[in-house]
Amino acid sequence: MIKVLIIDDDQAMCKMLSGLVNQMGHDAVCEHTLAAGLKEARSNPYDVVLLDVQMPDGSGLSILPQIRVSKSSPDVIIMTGAGSSDGAELAIDSGAWDYIQKTSSLQDLKLSLAQVLQYRQEKEANRPKIALKREGIIGNSPQMQACLDLMAQAASSHANVLITGETGTGKELFARAIHANSSRADKNWVVVDCAALPETLVESALFGYEKGAFTGAEKYQQGLFQQADGGTLFLDEVGELPLSVQKTFLRTLQEQHFRPVGSKREIYSDFRLIAATNQNLKHIYHTDAFRSDLFYRLKTIEIKVPPLHERREDLKELILYYMGKICEKNNLMLKGLSSECLAMLFGHSWPGNVRELVNALERAIVVSGTEPVIFPKHLPTDIRIRAARTSLQKAPAPLNNQEKLPPPPPSFEFPNFNEYKERMIAEGERKYLESLISFSKGSVKEASRISGLGRTWIYALMKKYGISRFGWPQ
Repeated sequence: MIKVLIIDDDQAMCKMLSGLVNQMGHDAVCEHTLAAGLKEARSNPYDVVLLDVQMPDGSGLSILPQIRVSKSSPDVIIMTGAGSSDGAELAIDSGAWDYIQKTSSLQDLKLSLAQVLQYRQEKEANRPKIALKREGIIGNSPQMQACLDLMAQAASSHANVLITGETGTGKELFARAIHANSSRADKNWVVVDCAALPETLVESALFGYEKGAFTGAEKYQQGLFQQADGGTLFLDEVGELPLSVQKTFLRTLQEQHFRPVGSKREIYSDFRLIAATNQNLKHIYHTDAFRSDLFYRLKTIEIKVPPLHERREDLKELILYYMGKICEKNNLMLKGLSSECLAMLFGHSWPGNVRELVNALERAIVVSGTEPVIFPKHLPTDIRIRAARTSLQKAPAPLNNQEKLPPPPPSFEFPNFNEYKERMIAEGERKYLESLISFSKGSVKEASRISGLGRTWIYALMKKYGISRFGWPQ
C-alpha cells in the first residue's frame, strides 16, 4: 500500500487531505509540526509527503532537503496558502515534485498526487537490474542513491550531463562511471581541464589546427573534439572556459560539426559531452561571464554531488575503503584506528570533502610507519587543531544557582578545594598549550605572539607538561 505523510498544522486541512488519500486507496498519516513530521519521515518509509510551508515551528521549505534524503527518499508536494515565485523556485530547486497553492481545487492536488504515485511505480518497475560500474564511488546514503539513480539514467542516454559540487566531492568519478556504463564504454574517454588551458590555446586544443595555421603549426593536429569521436568528452571546470570561445563551442555542441583552426573544411564528430564545475554557473551567467544559452545546453541532465558533511553515514565505508587502498599501495598490512582517532575523524567537518579525507588517511598511514594502529597524533595538524578548538568550545558552562550537582557515590572522597583548583588550572594550561603549539605549527615565536606569553615562560610550560614543539607529548 502507498503511504502518504501529511505535515500541516491545520486540523481541518489534514482531515480533508487524509480523506482524499483514503479515497484513492492509500494510507495517510498526519503530523502537525515540522519537528514531528521530520521525525516521522525519518522513522518510517513513505512514498509521498504533503508538506505545508507556513508551520508554527518554521517554514516547511527548511526541512524539504532533509525529508528528500530520509530512508525511503519520498517525493514531496509543497502546499502553501500564500505562494510566491521565489518560494516555488526554492522548492523545485530543492527537489520538490510540485508546488501547489491551497486555494487550488482538490482536483489539482489529486492529479499531482496521482502523477507522482504513477512515476514512483514506473520507476521501481523499470529500475535496472544490472549492477552499475561505480569504481571509487563509495557510499549508499540516500543522497548518494539519488545521484546514482541520475547517473544510471544519464548512462542510458546520449544527453549532455552537467555534474556540480564542491571541490573534492568526486565529480570526475561520476563522469567516468557514466561513460563506463554507457554504450560508448569501449570508445575514447577524453578529459579536458579547462582551468589548465591557456586562453590563446583553447581553440586549437579543442578544434585542432591545420599545418601553417599559426607560428609553430608544423603539421596537422587533431583536436580533442575529433579525438572523442564515438566516445565521451569530459570538460572539467567548464566554468573556466573563456567567453571568447563559448559561442563557437555552443555551435559545436548543437551541430557536432567544427572547423579546425586555419581550415576551410568542417569535421563531424559523434561525441557525448559531460561537463563538471564547482562554480555556480547560473550566478556566473548573470554576471555575463558565462553564456546562458551554453549553460542550459550543458545541463540537459544535472547531477549535484553532495559534500561529505551532508552524507556522514557514508564516512565509515569511505574510511575503510581508502585505508585498504592506501595500505595496499604502500605494501603495508591493514592498520587499525584508535577510538580517539575515529572520533576525531567523525567529528571533523571535512571542508575539503572526500579528497581531504583521502589525503588525511594517507598522511596518517605514512607517518605511523610500522605502527599497527593510527592515533590522533598521526592525523594532519589542521584536523587536530579543529578538534581541540571544538572541545574547548564544548567545555561545560558554570552552574547557575538553580542547578544542583548529583549526590556523590558513598565511597567518594571530596577533594580539597586548593588541590582541585590547582589540578583544574594545570589541566587547562596543558590543553591550551597543546592547541597553541599545534596552531603555531611548532613556532615558539608565533606562539608567543598569539598568546602574549614570553618565550621563556612557554618553554617552561612545555617542559612542565612534556609537550614538544610539534604538538604531542615527548
